[in-house]
Amino acid sequence: MVKLIQQIRIIIPILVGTAIYAFGLHYFVLPNQLMEGGATGIAVLLNYAAGFPLSISTLVLNVPLFFLGWKALGSGQMLYTLVGIVALSGFLALMELLIDLEWIIPFQGSHDYMLVALYAGVTLGTGLGIVFRFGGTTGGVDIVARIVSRSRGMSMGQIILALDAFIIGLSLFYIPIEKFLYTLVTVFIASKLIDFIQDGAYAAKAFSIISDQGDTIAKKITLELDRGVTIIPAMGAFSGHQKEVVYCVVQRQEIRRLKTIIRNIDPRAFIVINDVQDVLGEGFKEE
Repeated sequence: MVKLIQQIRIIIPILVGTAIYAFGLHYFVLPNQLMEGGATGIAVLLNYAAGFPLSISTLVLNVPLFFLGWKALGSGQMLYTLVGIVALSGFLALMELLIDLEWIIPFQGSHDYMLVALYAGVTLGTGLGIVFRFGGTTGGVDIVARIVSRSRGMSMGQIILALDAFIIGLSLFYIPIEKFLYTLVTVFIASKLIDFIQDGAYAAKAFSIISDQGDTIAKKITLELDRGVTIIPAMGAFSGHQKEVVYCVVQRQEIRRLKTIIRNIDPRAFIVINDVQDVLGEGFKEE
């Protein structure tokens, strides 16, 4: 029951985040011919090129990627991704219905497209920031990046940036250059909002975990998050008892999941979380 309540507390914010994200796409992005990255960006391109509904295209693109990720990464890493994928497609379909019924009228900027770009960035960034903060994703590029990062040892951030740049670049075949430039404003604002909601502009967080069950925690982190872990022998100054310090660096979207892993194993563990300005090494940035 406790585990179920914990999952509900995570799933509800992911639903809220995907709802905000879906609203931003249909209210600001599509009616003004802006763009987005990732699998959602491909769905937006298909909408511009052939009129395919965003809800269906997003789901069709994400389903094979999800099963690929499930096979390559395991079910432990894909649960909240599944929630994000299904919720996003559902809310996109709901937005399409409400727009067809004229209960919602999309905002079209006749002259001031900078206002559109700013608000599109705010809604997309807020939605994705909430989803990422609670350990979810909306699928697509995130899944590909995780798989490539594991197999090739490349940085996830670099992979995502390269794929997003390629997808957004393709939009030049379908939208005017002015809209492309406004899209860059939207992407910039969205990225800043994601960082802000994630509580910091750093690329990663360092965890120092002091626990009597350090070895169990380390194995669980390695298994579920696929992150390197260092165990440092230590001794309590007051008690004189032998303990272990588990040191691990994770990305922002993995913070919530790591906290949950630790608390499920040792609710009394002492956790110190530090901002990391830069990370070099496997799974992060390579030089």
